[in-house]
Amino acid sequence: MAEQKIDLRNLKAGGFIKERGKDLFTVRLRVPGGRLSVDRLAKIAEVAQKYGKGYVHLSVRQSIELINVNFADFDTVVAELGEEQQKVASCGARVRVPTACGGCEYNPNGLVDTQKSALQVDEKLFGTATGHHKFKVCFAGCPFDCPKSAINDVGFQGAVWPRLEADACIGCGLCAKSCAEGALAMADGKPVFDAEKCIYCGDCIKVCPTGAWSAAKKGYTVRIGGKWGRRPLVGTLYATFLPEERAVDFIAAVLAWYQEKAEGAGRVRLGDIIIREGWQSLLNHLRRDFADFVVAETTAPQVIVNQIPLPSQA
Repeated sequence: MAEQKIDLRNLKAGGFIKERGKDLFTVRLRVPGGRLSVDRLAKIAEVAQKYGKGYVHLSVRQSIELINVNFADFDTVVAELGEEQQKVASCGARVRVPTACGGCEYNPNGLVDTQKSALQVDEKLFGTATGHHKFKVCFAGCPFDCPKSAINDVGFQGAVWPRLEADACIGCGLCAKSCAEGALAMADGKPVFDAEKCIYCGDCIKVCPTGAWSAAKKGYTVRIGGKWGRRPLVGTLYATFLPEERAVDFIAAVLAWYQEKAEGAGRVRLGDIIIREGWQSLLNHLRRDFADFVVAETTAPQVIVNQIPLPSQA
């Protein structure tokens, strides 16, 4: 029998997850942004049928997992999948595969190219060791936030800031009718904008028949410090209208702060370190390179109490 090439010490970090059965593992595949070609999908199905349980599991983070793969078949499975076409995902204290919605390619609500962003992050940062815990990144194309960006360590949400050219406005009122947040109202035949109610969805721009509404700026709203699990946290706002092309650098800056501040703290998530160190520390760190986009102030990640209180004892 050929000598195994898999390093047992790094199985989980490499996406091979031990199952209940003897010598059986789940193999988690790397699917950045949740997108696969039909040909690739067919190849995965073929390998799963040959070496697995005969079905796959779609993880909550858009990965495909092959079930009941025997340890002895690891090298063959990886070889038949094709290393260049289909890499295995990572687990453990590393930057995980980024998730993303479809973005602006075909979704009428999409404001940014989330798929492109996910691929860039996957190429530059995937598998980076944090030294502390998992590190999850997510891209949502608009404020509907289908991928739930705020419960990731760093979550991005597409955003657009509208601008009105008053002379081009014909007073049709479609923008005000389309604004579900009440940020627009008609007065004297013209739309009046309440900036505090705007959630950066750009619906006013989409419905305007004359182009009077346009994008003054566009990019990502960024929330940091979220997680789910036993002790959930919701990430809070750190940047607005961050350019799409700067997402990788922004994540790298957050990761560097996390690695430094969590030194010696053991297995701890980013949000918990923010609570311990204070949001000002991270915001000041990000302000060095992203001063044009970080907010003036924010709050610590919000704790979600998900346990039902026990009845009081008599």
